[in-house]
Amino acid sequence: MRNTISDYFQQLQDQICAAIEQTDGKGKFHEDLWQHHGGGGGRTRLIQAGTILEKGGVNFSAVQGQTSEALMKQMNLTERADYFATGVSIVMHPVSPMVPIIHMNVRYFEMSNGTSWFGGGIDLTPHYVVDEDARWFHQQLKATCDAHDVNYYPKFKNWADDYFFLPHRQETRGVGGIFFDYLKPTSDDHKNQVFEFVKAVGETFAPTYTALMKKNADIPYSEQEKAWQLVRRGRYVEFNLVWDRGTKFGLETGGRTESILMSLPPLAGWEYDYKPAPQSREEYTLSMLKKGIEWV
Repeated sequence: MRNTISDYFQQLQDQICAAIEQTDGKGKFHEDLWQHHGGGGGRTRLIQAGTILEKGGVNFSAVQGQTSEALMKQMNLTERADYFATGVSIVMHPVSPMVPIIHMNVRYFEMSNGTSWFGGGIDLTPHYVVDEDARWFHQQLKATCDAHDVNYYPKFKNWADDYFFLPHRQETRGVGGIFFDYLKPTSDDHKNQVFEFVKAVGETFAPTYTALMKKNADIPYSEQEKAWQLVRRGRYVEFNLVWDRGTKFGLETGGRTESILMSLPPLAGWEYDYKPAPQSREEYTLSMLKKGIEWV
């Protein structure tokens, strides 16, 4: 079944790139094909200097190899085996601080000992938290989850709150979303059911993010708001380099460094001991970067 899953992920990459290009209106994805040392490879697609997007990536990969000691420890594995991993990973960094950063990943992992599982999710990182947008974003994810299992959204929403969290800052990366991992099928029928859910998550991305792009791209902004965007991008970098398991997995398995670090913004900033002005939009945003907010 892994070939069916891998073929679907390639089609998903095509669909998302087409939707993003159409909405941006100027930027075009450039494709970079690469090979993995253990077998397989991927298609990195990068969009830069667009009307709405300063930098964005939609990556597909299907790679294989042998698990290392470090990888076995990271994934709580007790026996060495060959692995196969395929998925689509996306990060979008907009030009405007009024348009949020977004991340999505859907993936499938299979081992030669017969173990397999799915993972993925979508989360939103606004530079400025807008309650209306956050609620609408979560409503889209809840509708996708509810169509498959009404228990998915509350479970995966809480998982996202816990995962996309910077312990050293005691703040969430953004307004969360859904995150799930190690969804292990118990039968062939169950595997098909989980795969259908993963497909639905992947297909939620394009209509959701393009709507947010259109809604917010033309809102005017100042140099002060642009400077705040760099600070928030800095927090995004901190999470991806220090805490994100996907980054660690890619580097640990000898993945292509340029594709793995595609998720980083073109520019970011760090201001020492930054304190937002009282009652400012920046202060409000920081106050909303916490776990447990019920958006829907």
